[in-house]
Amino acid sequence: MHVYLIVGAAVWGMASGLLLPRAAYRLAVPAEQPWARACPAAHPVAGWLGPARCRACGPQEERYGAGYGIALACAVVCGLLAWRAGAHPELAVWLLLTPAGILLARVDLAVHRLPDVLTLPALALTAVLLGGAALLTRHQGDWPRALIAAAALFVLYGVLFFVNPAGMGFGDVKLAPTLGLALGWYGWPAVVGGTFAGFLLGAVVGLALIATRRATRKTALPFGPFMLTGALLALLLAA
Repeated sequence: MHVYLIVGAAVWGMASGLLLPRAAYRLAVPAEQPWARACPAAHPVAGWLGPARCRACGPQEERYGAGYGIALACAVVCGLLAWRAGAHPELAVWLLLTPAGILLARVDLAVHRLPDVLTLPALALTAVLLGGAALLTRHQGDWPRALIAAAALFVLYGVLFFVNPAGMGFGDVKLAPTLGLALGWYGWPAVVGGTFAGFLLGAVVGLALIATRRATRKTALPFGPFMLTGALLALLLAA
């Protein structure tokens, strides 16, 4: 049964990931600019879900955005979460959040931005769904603790943003409570471990880029992917 659950989760991840490339392209614009409405050759882009392709550009240049990497990442993450979380109500929450997390990481890597159109609905959806999961008998977490952890991480990242706005974007602050909900569901060790892992990954990658002369100490790095990866690692360990 557990094998079928993992396979089903991976299939869900692949299917949902295949719908994300167009949204990733349209959302990957600098702050204060409208969402992308055309391919690089100025042909209109319709809708938000589906592949990032433009048939008007011709067979050689029809792809203008991310390919199958997003779908593969979603499939792997969903499969891993199903393997660790098992057949418990909170797994449905993690599977629904995974595409949003992958999309956020992709956009942040591209333009150093975590759009409100993703972070704020993700926060509300996670809070509501975990509240529903807490009403079911097979859940393995604590909803009130998750809410407290969300508030704690929001305050922590808010203070860091206030102290050093150049090193912490406000999009990171708005992403933090969603991760706090997920990590707090499993306990405070997961909250501390996931948060620390995010900072550690950011520091390691930053030092590696400096050592290879591909960045300097003043180079801005997107922190959202590190936050998301650290939270994922903690969830896999705590589930």
